[in-house]
Amino acid sequence: MTSIESVTLEVDDPAAARRFYSSAFGLDRQVRVRGSEAPTTGFRGFTLSLVVAQPADVNALVEAAVDAGATTLKPAARSLWGYGGVVQAPDGTIWQIASSSKKDTGPATRRIDEIVLLLGVADMGGSKRFYVEHGLPVAKSFGSKYVEFDTGSGAVKLALYKRRGLAKLVGVSPDGTGSHRLTVNGDAGPFTDPDGFAWATASQTASL
Repeated sequence: MTSIESVTLEVDDPAAARRFYSSAFGLDRQVRVRGSEAPTTGFRGFTLSLVVAQPADVNALVEAAVDAGATTLKPAARSLWGYGGVVQAPDGTIWQIASSSKKDTGPATRRIDEIVLLLGVADMGGSKRFYVEHGLPVAKSFGSKYVEFDTGSGAVKLALYKRRGLAKLVGVSPDGTGSHRLTVNGDAGPFTDPDGFAWATASQTASL
């Protein structure tokens, strides 16, 4: 079964990005960074989500991210599906922090239950077929709106969302050009998907 070991974010200042992700989210193994000056403007077509157990954990992570330099795109609040907020890291990556629970069951922690990479796609059917053909079985599918894949015990989960819908979800314009500034590190690559997202093998990124 195809799994995702980590993602690599291409950033202007790798040292600053490493400090941010360590301080804000305690991430190092799952999120790698490397320097890049690839042109990019606007929405980069993807988000990363941190799934946690309760609203207090959402608040703790949002607060830590903002204290470390992130910008709030959507303040943490209740919704039909749970509780969550959206922040943008100093390197430009958009992070959703969410819980399916609307009530706290204990003291706040910064424990992360899941990391989910959401790719914004133009053709849901075509992208779904592409990934199935590359060894990612579908775990959940909601027509042309959302597809989630079974990535086994990998550190990062994968899901597809329509690009415009994903941008709306996180509160930004869907317009954007240039590099995604993202590489997915898993055992299915190397390849580039129909929307231009690049995959690499673990051996290709081991030195980062």
